Amino acid sequence: MGRPIAYRGRMFTIAYAVERSGRSPGQEFFDELSLQDQAKLMRLFALLADQGKITNPEKFGDLGEGFREFKSFQIRMPCRFAVGGMVLVTHGFVKKKDKTPKAEIDRAKRIFHEDSEQFEQPNGTE
Repeated sequence: MGRPIAYRGRMFTIAYAVERSGRSPGQEFFDELSLQDQAKLMRLFALLADQGKITNPEKFGDLGEGFREFKSFQIRMPCRFAVGGMVLVTHGFVKKKDKTPKAEIDRAKRIFHEDSEQFEQPNGTE
C-alpha cells in the first residue's frame, strides 16, 4: 500500500502520511471536513505543489524542527517536506488557542517517523 496522494503539482506532490497501523490520520481528517473547508485546503495544497512555496504566514506556518502547517482559519494540517519532492501531511486538527499545542506537534513527529520507517525516508530530509 502506498501513500494516499492529495495533489500532484509541478514542484511537489502533497501526500498523506501513513501510520504503522495503515491509517492515514491526515486523509481521514480531510475527508471529514465540509466541502468548503476541503476546497480551501486544496487551494493551499495546489499553491505549494505548483508554485513551490506559500509566502503568506497566515496560510502556511512554521512549527519548528522542519515541520510546517497548512492553515485555514482554525483548521491546521501539519506537514513536512520529504525526499523525492514529497510533502507529507501528518494529520489535522482544529486549533482553539493562539499557539499550536505541543501535543499536536508531537503527534506530527510520531506520524511522520512511522511513515518514514515504512517508506524508507532517510532522516526526513527535504
